[in-house]
Amino acid sequence: MKLSQYGFDFTPELIAHYPAPNRDEAKMMVVNRRTGEIEHRIFKDIIEYFDEGDVFVFNDTKVFPARLYGNKEKTGAEIEIFLLRELNRDLRLWDVLVDPARKIRIGNKLYFGEDDILGAEVIDNTTSRGRTLRFLFDGSYEEFKQTLFRLGETPLPRWVRQKVEPMDSEQYQTIFASKEGAVVAPTAGMHFSKHLMKRMEIKGIESAFITLHAGLGNFRTVDVEDLSKHKMDSEQFFVTEETAEKIDSAKAGGKKIVSIGTTVMRTLETVVSTNGMIKAQDGWTNKFIFAPYDFTVADAMVSNFQLPSSTQLMMVAAFGGYDLIMHAYKTAVENGYKFGSYGDAMLIL
Repeated sequence: MKLSQYGFDFTPELIAHYPAPNRDEAKMMVVNRRTGEIEHRIFKDIIEYFDEGDVFVFNDTKVFPARLYGNKEKTGAEIEIFLLRELNRDLRLWDVLVDPARKIRIGNKLYFGEDDILGAEVIDNTTSRGRTLRFLFDGSYEEFKQTLFRLGETPLPRWVRQKVEPMDSEQYQTIFASKEGAVVAPTAGMHFSKHLMKRMEIKGIESAFITLHAGLGNFRTVDVEDLSKHKMDSEQFFVTEETAEKIDSAKAGGKKIVSIGTTVMRTLETVVSTNGMIKAQDGWTNKFIFAPYDFTVADAMVSNFQLPSSTQLMMVAAFGGYDLIMHAYKTAVENGYKFGSYGDAMLIL
């Protein structure tokens, strides 16, 4: 498969700038891989397609306020940084992206907040845009973290909306987000409400949770025509014994496993062993899934409508079948489905 095969007619008006008023009442397209049939439903109808003992696998990562605005010492030049990951708790070292990167050198100091309450020193150049910062703060680690996150902003993708609003700090999360570490929300899970989760429980549909701290690499542009040459950024994941046992037991009993989003799918395909069993483990994955690919774990998948030429679209097309999924996307455009982080959902059976 080539990059050029993943374009489709797309205009910015298709992007959802806000979530549906009720999470579980977004539109849902249901795509049947076996028959090629396409249905148009509401997301809360999803439980009609599954039975007692089937397992929905969710990503419980939690987005933290990763975007900060500050100033460079002496010149006062405005600087935007994007927190990527904490490297050392005691030394307060973080990997960050800096914009504009060309103005920042090792040894420069940056200041954030009123009265420059939080400072940082650039101690390493990690990539062409990335830097390692050592934050300078007089106080405990807990006070430092509170200050850092208070000054930060929800990292809503720019293509959703230029201005971040206060409600985004809650709405750009799943209701089960609990493991802090993502800078990108696992958006397929954002369609689930407490009421829908309760209905699932009553019907006997099981829930299992993995953690994958989704990073900015999810939105990095693919710039090679030959997809085999594209490299995904590594992301940290955690799969517990409880989750592995629940999935393995369900599969052994002939029940369906439903991947809620591309981050879950990538994690499951990373930890599955050669005998088809899930292994509990922690680690990092840079797995890039595109057609042709033989999926081992999931029987069904939920995904938002992805942007053209994105790695997420490539994974969805690999799971659903390239021709069927590209036809479904054309149908979505014609029927007014919304795309992106706050957009509508697709269920692939």
